[in-house]
Amino acid sequence: MKLRTAVWTAAATAATAAAGGLATDPDSRWYRGLRKPGWQPPVIAFPVVWTALYADLAVSSAAALDSGEAGDPPGGSVAAAEIRAYRGALAVNLVLNATWSWLFWRARRPWLAAAECAVLTASSADLVRRTYQLNRGAGVALAPYALWCGFAAVLSAAIARLNPGAAGGRQ
Repeated sequence: MKLRTAVWTAAATAATAAAGGLATDPDSRWYRGLRKPGWQPPVIAFPVVWTALYADLAVSSAAALDSGEAGDPPGGSVAAAEIRAYRGALAVNLVLNATWSWLFWRARRPWLAAAECAVLTASSADLVRRTYQLNRGAGVALAPYALWCGFAAVLSAAIARLNPGAAGGRQ
């Protein structure tokens, strides 16, 4: 893996984590007042899981990008257009990832956040597919990211369903 690629993916992923983190406030009165499903993990699980997933995303994406540039996948070299498309898909995914926090925590729109998280999940599954095409090992390693995004979408929808009047409110 090239250092330049790893630095780029790490910086992009760290910026996503920071942007989402700026919006996140699990200690807010609004969030504490929400009903949550009994199967929701404890609050401390989220930063632990997301830290691991962001690291996985940065490393897996860098490995995929460098594999594509080196022509590593079976069948020969990968066109520059495929690498550009991968970078674009990664950028869209990172924006979607950070946006969820702003919709849920700051805008306090659980249903909108749940819908956006469904789009994030589709984007994450597509990113896993693209990663796998460039580097099979990196694609397999990235699969937990898409699975967790799917879990987050289901959890977001469950919270929205349990709190039909939760939108808005600046408590």
